[in-house]
Order: sequence, then C-alpha cells, then structure tokens
Amino acid sequence: MSENDDLKKRPIRSFVVRSGRMTVGQQKGWDDYWPSMGLQPGMAGLSKDSLSSLFEKEQPLVLEIGFGMGASLFEMAQNQPQMNFLGVEVHRPGVGALLAKAGEARLTNLKVFCCDANEVIKDYIPDASLARVQLYFPDPWHKKRHHKRRLVQAEFVQRIHAKLKAGGCFHMATDWQPYAEHMLAVMEGEDGYRNTAGPGNFATKPDYRPVTKFENRGRKLGHGVWDLLFERIA
Repeated sequence: MSENDDLKKRPIRSFVVRSGRMTVGQQKGWDDYWPSMGLQPGMAGLSKDSLSSLFEKEQPLVLEIGFGMGASLFEMAQNQPQMNFLGVEVHRPGVGALLAKAGEARLTNLKVFCCDANEVIKDYIPDASLARVQLYFPDPWHKKRHHKRRLVQAEFVQRIHAKLKAGGCFHMATDWQPYAEHMLAVMEGEDGYRNTAGPGNFATKPDYRPVTKFENRGRKLGHGVWDLLFERIA
C-alpha cells in the first residue's frame, strides 16, 4: 500500500490538536485530579457497562464534546448536582484547567476524557443512555474546501441519535451563522429528531448553558450566537 493510499483511508478529523504547554496551575490540576476524574481508552475496568458506575450517584448523564478550557462545563456541573457530566477534549491544557477547578470544588458528578470524542462515543457510551449531548462552538471550518471536516454531518448526527435516550436532546451552539445554517439543514434532514423550536427555527438559549467570556465579548461587538436543540423522538 502506498503512502497516498494510507492517507486516503484515514478518517477525516474535525479537530486539530493544538500545541502549547500547560501553565503551572493546569499541570497541578492534571497531576492532582486526573487519577480520580480522568478516563482514558483502554483503562482497566472501563467499558460501556461500567461507565455509569464510575460516578458517585446514578443519575442522568450529559456528554459535552470539545469543552475547550472547561469554564462552562464546570459551571454546569457545579450548578446541576442532580446530573452527571462527561466531558471530552483533546487539548490537554483545557483538561488540566477543568480538572483544577472541578477538583478544588470537590465535584463528584464530573468525569473527563482527553481523546477523540468519536472513540468515546463508539466504545464507551451505551446506546440510549444520554439525557443530553452538548456541542458548543465547534470549529466551523470556514473555508469551503474544509467543510467536510465539520463535525455535524449526517453520519455523526445518527451516531449521537443512537446514544440519546428517548426524549434526550442534542444541543448545539455556534457564533458562525453559515455553520448554524449548515447544522440546521443537516439536523432537519435526519429522521428521529424534533426541532424543539419548530421547523426551520433556532432555539432560545436555555438557562443551563452559561454565557462564556468569549461569547460575551462577541455580543458586545454585535456578533450573533445560534442555539439548536433537537430532541430524539424515535
């Protein structure tokens, strides 16, 4: 097999692993709290059957894909102790930052993967187990030739559908209008979902989603933010 053939068979990634060293605080968060809050593919005892037992309480589970530096995920987990949260992020400094906050706050309803979300969804999330999936401000891949890298595509949407409980919600948010329109078109083209805002509409931001510093800064500059909430109906 040639090198070009091998490249063609590699899956298209929707993310780029950014380089960058951890700050002292991020590294300390990782060192102190990864052993109790971190999860990784292949670790002993981790499987689809065991995931829920890793939390202190058995309660509705929320998956967030690509939580960045983790500020909003931390706030949600802290404000909603009646829910369990599972975050997935490939950027180690972001994971370290979230672990530092969550560990210091002694949160017991949050676990974190540092790897590709597709691997987590495939191998560790049981079917019909999630109350909500959150995808906030993913890379919009602005250039047309990069649109194939956008995470919200038909195949991915159906993968999420299989993991949601009946009545569970796929919640997306973006500050890039062309990507919002792309998300809306993809979601409304797939069976098994209901747009909670009505066909063709974007949703009002739910109270549970915090407004980030980045989002606040954008709003002051007149930038829009679009939320989409789609419920699994079948």
